[in-house]
Order: sequence, then C-alpha cells, then structure tokens
Amino acid sequence: MDTEISTVKTAAQKKKEKKEREKQKKLAQKKAEITKEGNKKEDDETTTSEEKKNDKVISAKKQDSVEADGDAEPEDGSKKKKKKGGKEETKEKGKGPGKKTIAAMQEALKKMKEEEERLKREQEERLRQEEIREQARQEQLRLEQERKEKKKLKEKQRKERLKAEGKFLTTKQKQDRARAQAMIEAFKAQGVELPEIGEKKPRPGIICTYFLQNVFTEKFIKVVILIIEIILGTRIRPNKLKQQTSIEKKEEEKIDNEASAAQVQVEIVDEPVKEEQEKKEEDDVKDSWDADTTDDEQEEEDKSDDILKTLEKEKPVQKELEKKESSESDTESESGSESDSEDESEEDSEVEDKVPDSARKKERAKERIQNRRIEAEKKKSLDNLRAAVVCVLGHVDTGKTKILDKLRRTNVQDGEAGGITQQIGATNVPIEAIQESTKHVKGFADKKFKIPGLLIIDTPGHESFSNLRNRGSSLCDIAILVVDIMHGLEPQTIESINLLKAKKCPFVVALNKIDRLYDWQTMNRKDVQDIVKNQESNTQREFERRSKDIIVQFAEQSLNAAVYYENPDPREYVSLVPTSAITGEGMGNLLALIVDACQGPLAKRLMYSEELQATVLEVKALPGLGTTIDCILVNGILREGDTVIIAGTDGPIVTQIRSLLMPQPLKELRVKNAYIEHREVKAAQGIKIAAKDLEKAIAGLNLQVAQKPDEVDVMKEEIAKELSSALGNIRLAERGVYVQASTLGALEALLDFLKSSKIPYSGIRIGPVVKKDVMKASIMLEHDSQYATILAFDVKIERDAQELADSLGVKIFQADIIYHLFDKFTNYREELKQRKRDENKHIAVFPCKLKILPQYVFNSRDPIVIGVMVEAGIVKEGTPLCVPSKDFVDLGMVTSIEYNHKSVESARKGQEVCIKIEPVPGEAPKMFGRHFEAKDFLVSKISRQSIDACKDYFRDDLLKTDWQLMVELKKLFQIL
Repeated sequence: MDTEISTVKTAAQKKKEKKEREKQKKLAQKKAEITKEGNKKEDDETTTSEEKKNDKVISAKKQDSVEADGDAEPEDGSKKKKKKGGKEETKEKGKGPGKKTIAAMQEALKKMKEEEERLKREQEERLRQEEIREQARQEQLRLEQERKEKKKLKEKQRKERLKAEGKFLTTKQKQDRARAQAMIEAFKAQGVELPEIGEKKPRPGIICTYFLQNVFTEKFIKVVILIIEIILGTRIRPNKLKQQTSIEKKEEEKIDNEASAAQVQVEIVDEPVKEEQEKKEEDDVKDSWDADTTDDEQEEEDKSDDILKTLEKEKPVQKELEKKESSESDTESESGSESDSEDESEEDSEVEDKVPDSARKKERAKERIQNRRIEAEKKKSLDNLRAAVVCVLGHVDTGKTKILDKLRRTNVQDGEAGGITQQIGATNVPIEAIQESTKHVKGFADKKFKIPGLLIIDTPGHESFSNLRNRGSSLCDIAILVVDIMHGLEPQTIESINLLKAKKCPFVVALNKIDRLYDWQTMNRKDVQDIVKNQESNTQREFERRSKDIIVQFAEQSLNAAVYYENPDPREYVSLVPTSAITGEGMGNLLALIVDACQGPLAKRLMYSEELQATVLEVKALPGLGTTIDCILVNGILREGDTVIIAGTDGPIVTQIRSLLMPQPLKELRVKNAYIEHREVKAAQGIKIAAKDLEKAIAGLNLQVAQKPDEVDVMKEEIAKELSSALGNIRLAERGVYVQASTLGALEALLDFLKSSKIPYSGIRIGPVVKKDVMKASIMLEHDSQYATILAFDVKIERDAQELADSLGVKIFQADIIYHLFDKFTNYREELKQRKRDENKHIAVFPCKLKILPQYVFNSRDPIVIGVMVEAGIVKEGTPLCVPSKDFVDLGMVTSIEYNHKSVESARKGQEVCIKIEPVPGEAPKMFGRHFEAKDFLVSKISRQSIDACKDYFRDDLLKTDWQLMVELKKLFQIL
C-alpha cells in the first residue's frame, strides 16, 4: 500500500519538475535541486511546529518527525533514480531549515503577539476612560436634577408658609393691592396722613378709635381701614418665623454638603451654583437674626420682599392659569413647563399648588368610600339578617304572577297589559304573613324566624324580556322557578335555568297547575304531601308520571331534581314543590322551603350590610307626586333628605329624596295604591322615591347615595361609566328605525327582538318622545322613508313632538306590549312596500326570453297573437318585447296571456302560452314574417330605470335564475 502511495507522489513530482524546467531553462540543475530541498525543509518545519503546539511535547516529536522524514525521502529519491535510470541518491535531502531561519521566524511571531497585546490594552483603556466619563456625566445630570427638585420643594414650602401666614396673593388680590396702592397715592396727594410702613400696626379697634377722634366720616374711615388691612397684611408671630427660618437654614446646609461631596467624587466644579447657595445661606442667617427684632421691622421687610416677588410672579402666574385651563392634569402641565430658569420653576410650583386640589378631594372621597365599605364588611353578623330578595322566573303563562297574587291575595295580573308582565314588580311579604301561610306545614309551626320577611320580585317570562330577567336574577338571593306540570320545561324555562346557573343562584321549583291533573280533588289548609296522598290512585299515578318526566328533563339540563319530601340531599338535588296558584295548595310548603334555605345555607349571604346597594326598577309619573322611581333596596339604609345620584338620559342626576314611599305589606310596588310615607327605610325593601328632576331618570341601573358633597363627583363618574358601558354594547346601523323605551331593560329587550326580526335601528333613547327625537328620526326620510319611524315602547309622546312628526311625515308607533309594537311596524312596512310597488309597477320590466312556436301563429299583425314557450325568466302583462337579432326592433307590449284557454297574469320558464302583442301607440305596427321570423327569440326590453325598480321593489318576486337572465340582457342591451 505504501509503495502505491509513493509511486503516485513521484508521478506528481515528475510533472512538477518538468514544469519548473520549462519555466526555468536558464537555471542550472544544481540550483533547482537546492531550491526544491529548501522548500521541502520549510514544509517539514511548519508541520513539526504545529505538532509542538498541539501536544506540548517538543523534543521527542521533533526527533521522530526528522527520522520519519529521513527514511521517507531516500526512498523517494531512489525510486526517482531507478525510473530515470542513472541518477545518484541524495543523502542530504531530509534535513530541516537552518537555526537562523527558525530564530527569525520566532522573533517575528513574538513581535506580532506583542503588537496584538498592546492594541488590546489600548482598546480596553479607551473603553474604561469612556465609561468613567459617562458615569461622571450621569452623576452631574443627577445632581442637577436633585438641585432643581430641591429648589422646587423649597419654593413650594415657601409658598405654603406664605399661605399659612396669609401673605400668599392670588391674581385678584394683587390687582386689589395695586388698586389700593393707587388710592393711597391719591390720598397722599390730597394731604391725608396715613401710617408709614415701618410704623407698628395698631389693631383694627385702635385704628377705628384713632380715626374716630378726627374729622372724617364713618364711611370714609371704613374704606381707609380696608385699604390699610390689604397693604399691611396680617401680623407675623416671631416664634413661628424663627422655626421656619432655622428649618430652611438646615435644609440649605444639607443641600450644600451633598453637592460638595458629589463634586469631590466626580471632579465637577459648579461655581455659579456655589455662589448662589452662599448668598442664600447669608440671607437665611440674616433672617434668623432678624427674627429676634421688633414686629415692626419684620413686617416691613416681609412686606417689601412679598411685594417685589409677587410683582415678579404676576406674569408667569397668568400664563400658568391659561395652561391650567387647557391641560387636564397637573402632572402634564408640570412636565411640559420644566426648565432651568427661575421663572419657569416658579410656574411649576404654582400649578402644583393650585391644580391638584380637586384631584386630592376626589382621592380623599374615594378613600373614604372604600373605608366605609371595609367597615360595613366588618360589621356583618349572622344575628342580623335582612329580608331575602326572591325572584319568580319561568316561561310565559306558567302562573308566576298568579302565584304572587295568591300569596298577596290580590289580582295584579288582571291589570297587566295582555295579562303579560311587562316590567319587574316588587312585593314585600312580612314574616307574620309567612307564619300565617305556613301554619299547616308539618314541623314548621314552632320554628324560630330570623329573617324579617321576603321581598319577592316578579320578572317577565317573555323571551324578549330576558334582559329584564337578567337584571332581576342579578338582584335576587334565591329564586322560584315556576314549571307547568302539564308542559314540563319550555324554552324560557331552560333559559332561566341557564341564567340561574350562570349567576350561581340557588332556586326552588314550583310544579304549578297540579289542579289541572285529571280528577284532582282540592283540599285547602293541608300539607301538600298529604293532599297528594289523599288523591285517587289514577291521579297519584299521573302526578308521579309527570313529575318523573320533569325530573328527566332537569337531568338533561345537568341538574339533579326530586320532589321536596323525597329529596335525599337538598344541597345536590333541586326541590320540586307541587303547587296550584288558583287553589293555593302547596303555597305554604313553597314559603317554608324558601325560609329554611334563607336561614340555613344562605344565612351568610343575607347578613345585613350598611353599605348601600339599591337598583332602580322603574320611573313612573304619579298624580300628586310627580315623577317617582321604584327601587329595590338590597342593603343599607335610605333616609329622607339623602343626596342620591342616578343615571339620566342627559347624564347623571343628582337630587335629594323628598319622600320615601312604601306600599302596604302584601301589595305590589307597581300598582297605584295608598302609599305609606317613611322617614327611614332599612333593607331589603321595595321603595318608591319622590324627588326633583327625575323626569329624565333611567331605570335598570344602580342608585348611589353621597354622604358628603365631595363624594358626588365620584358617584357621578361611576354612574356615567356604568351607563356608557351598558349603551356602548349596543351597535347602531346607519339606516334604521329610532327606538325609545321607558327603561334600560325594556330598551335592550326591544332591541334584541328587532335584531332577531332583522329590523335595523339607527338611534336609541330612554324616556318620552320629544321634538328632538322626531328631528333625528326625520333624517331617514332622505335615505329610506320606511325607516323614518319611531318605535315608542311604554313611553308617552309629547303633543308638540306628535305635531312635528305629522308635518315632517315621521310615523310614531306606540304600544305597551312589545309584540303589538312589532306588528304595527311590520304592517306599516308592508303597506308602504305595496304602495311603492303599485307606483313602480309600470316602470319595472321583468326579464324574459321567448321562443316562437311557428305552428301557433294566430295573427301576424296588429295585434300579433302567437304561441310562445318561455325559455327563461318570467313574462307578465305589460312587458315590452323586442327582437335582438333584427336590430332590436320593438314589437310592442304584451297585453294578455292565456294558458290552457284561461287568462293569466304571468308565465314562468317552461310554460307554453299564447300572448297578444299590441304595437306602441304612435308607431307603425310590426308584422310576423316581415319584421321578424319564427327562428328569432323575443326578449323583454329592459332599461337602467326598470332594473333599479326591480331591485328596490320586486326583488323577492324574482328568482336567482331570473337575475342571471337580467345580467345577460343587461350585457346584450349594453346597459351600464
């Protein structure tokens, strides 16, 4: 193997030698051999030096490499000689370079390394110097910043001191002082003697006595006293001034020490600053000495200083006042006006003093409200429970309101619009009524009651009123879910279950209408368990079957349910109570179950809190009381004269409670009856509040009470934020109807209904319809007249608004039931659409393509009566026809169509009909066979006007294929 490798190498060397001989013919053979040997030695030396570096073993490796080279080279040489046939062996071939060469190379490498190290050191030194300079610059900037901040702080403290002493003057006070000075000059010119500034200021009493002894009138004396008071200011106490000047001196010394220490460390000299500090130090020392002098001298000095400084600052202050008006926050104005000059630093400090007053007040108010909430949480106790708020939920006509009527023994439902609950009503059930209703319930008569009663809220069951129901369930502590035993769970029942699950609200199920079971025997004043057992066996079986079906339906909604007397665990299973709202059976058991839950697992939730929690349910105008609001007071106390903040259509309303009205116990809050007036009402109650400016109040949001005046703004912000977030979620369309409702919940319910009915709405408002609303709705007359309407749900319409609407052509629809409102609008829209169709009937041309049947040509001219097959589209009476293949010649208008010898108004694709074409009046009649032939197609003559009319008023009459034909004809007639 070695032999093969050496043979290959020799061939390469031979080629190399040949090339060299060609290039260097003039050189001798001996010189060429020496040159080759020198090159080989250099290569060997390089390899040996590399081995030295890698293995760190110098002598041994070098020896081996030399020997190996010595062995290898003669072999190569001998082979060369054999091939050339007559050359002698070269003995000296494997020797390395000389010692001088190696020494020179090592010296060069050493110098190179030294140069690299020197450059590296220089680079490091340069970087270090730069870093030191940067640190020094940063330190200088920091010191400068500190100096500015301390200067500002000192200026601020000086102003606070002047304020405390009553010497700090506003712009108005400066103007007053200037006027007073002018008056003094005028008095002096008239020869009136006034006390000099250096003189000791006598007290007002002494001044009065002094002047009364002179000739001047009393009125004149009062004016002069006022002027002198303004000029001289109030008296300064020497002790207070001593303390302040000594504090200032200490602060200045501390600043000087810090600055000098920093200067030594960073080697920065700041001569002007030092001179300033020395001057200030001297002034401060002088002030401290002067503090011991007489009051007169002190007043003179302070007064002169004050006048000079205030005159200097008058212009910057005016600038800052302008800035304050334009800027919203004090921090922005401060950062914007920061600079080195003394005037600008004074401006900053003045803004700092003046701007944050309102912000500080607001912060204090927020802190106070927060502390009050924390205190209220601490005072909660299980011994003091409030009345539980109970919601009644369920599907339409399951008997929710009827159950409450039975509890109250009233007939509220008969007074509802259409027998449907349109708003949330509240009923207060006192504990005495509960005790009376639960007398016949087993094991409940001797029970001790901890809760003061129940506040029951009746929520609407309509799908569209889900928003009201949402607001109702967010108020309630426990709910009654009314289920019709005959129908089971219905869509709104399932929606209510999901709502309760989302709110994590516990509930009891009332299996209502048990009296509808076949052969049911009514038994009043008994426990419902006994009533069920005393029924006939077939009735019992039907009850069990139906109740089991409902339990299965609850299981489908991921809920365990059981009849209350068979409930293994009330915490895991929903209790079903059989009831009848008509006969009153099971009502006592239902109340007993609710009271048990309230005094057991829900007791912590019902702990009374002093923090106010109230929600506005309705805004109603009552004769003799004006506009009132119905509220649910969940926690806290409301008192007559309290300042309340509620949401309004034109922003939050701040008003005082004029009177707190409550219905008699077991009466609904919505029904007009004799109200009892209270000075104070404790939660939980349904209250009617009478106050001023409630006309624009919005129902459905929280009510807040401000205990101190500075809390009003904080509460207003909260209310405005709450309302904007509620209305901000409503997306308006560019074109649509204008919607108005009495409450936020009713508005949202109506908008949901309109959305599902695909009726767009462009504007919304809560409250009665006024002229402004009519003007907003009239904008739609320019775009789409069918939307120039106002849907007024449960609100009144002002007379002037109705008059304006009639004059502008805006329609106002008013209804108390949401479905009636929808029906009115849809009927109006259809009527309007039909009117427009009738108006544009002669303009709209439907697309059609007709093929002539040559065997059915009955009359060829005036009128043309021919049989045709409708290839595409729809042919109607009044359609103008033309022949595209004959230069679009007009044949006339279709006046009648017959199908199976019966007259029809239109014919669609695929039908074979006979049509009569009458010529256009004033034009020469066209003839079959001359102007057109059987092979020609007839098409309806469309135009841009006819296409637009079809799009706007007859879109639903045309199919997709008809519109495709319309596009073809449009291209054929080259209509843009």
